[in-house]
Amino acid sequence: MQKSALSQPTQFPQASDARNPGMALDMQWVRSVQANTSAIERRAATLPGRRSVKKEWQAAWLLKAITCIDLTTLAGDDTEDRVRRLCAKAHQPVRPDILAALGMEAITVGAVCVYHDMIGAAVEALKGTGIPVAAVSTGFPAGLSPFHLRVKEIEASVDAGADEIDIVISRRHVLSGNWQALYDEMRTFRAACGEAHVKAILATGELGTLRNVARASVICMMAGADFIKTSTGKEGVNATLPVSLVMIRAIRDYHMRTGYRVGYKPAGGISKAKDALTYLALMKDELGPRWVQPELFRFGASSLLGDIERQLEHYVTGRYSAAHRHPVS
Repeated sequence: MQKSALSQPTQFPQASDARNPGMALDMQWVRSVQANTSAIERRAATLPGRRSVKKEWQAAWLLKAITCIDLTTLAGDDTEDRVRRLCAKAHQPVRPDILAALGMEAITVGAVCVYHDMIGAAVEALKGTGIPVAAVSTGFPAGLSPFHLRVKEIEASVDAGADEIDIVISRRHVLSGNWQALYDEMRTFRAACGEAHVKAILATGELGTLRNVARASVICMMAGADFIKTSTGKEGVNATLPVSLVMIRAIRDYHMRTGYRVGYKPAGGISKAKDALTYLALMKDELGPRWVQPELFRFGASSLLGDIERQLEHYVTGRYSAAHRHPVS
């Protein structure tokens, strides 16, 4: 493997808004990372009740949540027409009459996330909107295809027009403690992405322990990940608050040590507006308001948008509408 700038020690500025370039693998740092599972679970259990926003404040937070959604379709029966409809919803995620009643102008979601074969349809449908196209890659969701094919898949998706690549790490590297292999893999994926931003999917439900989650988070950031992401959405256990707390604090530690900001994306199982509020409050509490922006925070979701729009209509009208009045695609 050719040496890249990622493998060289880097002088880090303080509080940089530049893209995370990665750094040399620091095993002393990795080995020092621990996770007090009982304390993490106790803290996570308090989160839903710690921040309660009502009325116009809740509406404002829900509008913010919409701008942080990676609106996703990752089904085996995806078609170009379905993707075009999803892109139309991404461009106009809330009915104009609801936005007008809230005194808001148009907003959009954070990105549209699709399989490689649907990139072309998404790019065409989103032309001129400024909404990025994200593509899942590297043998998603298992990440077990031959390594050279996973790298080629990234390159093909970038060539097809994807602005962001959601890659899947090899869980076996984490489970066997082969941190060098995980670092090398992630660094290669980062290089293959070029200018496209890379989100590292840890598949946290399959990593065994919260300590493994914390160490995998740090390794992927050292290797240049722009985001770390909980799940593919296909595992038995996806985004949870304990896992989120661990990953967010790893992001905080990385920022404190290097000056670079890395984003966070919980994915899988987040389908209710109240859950979105909890995650937004967690991000703001742990990392500050800078991280409650689509550049650094995304929800990986398909049905969340419908429930948020339904809650916004309730705020405007005082009545709950049927879910079918808020189709996503």
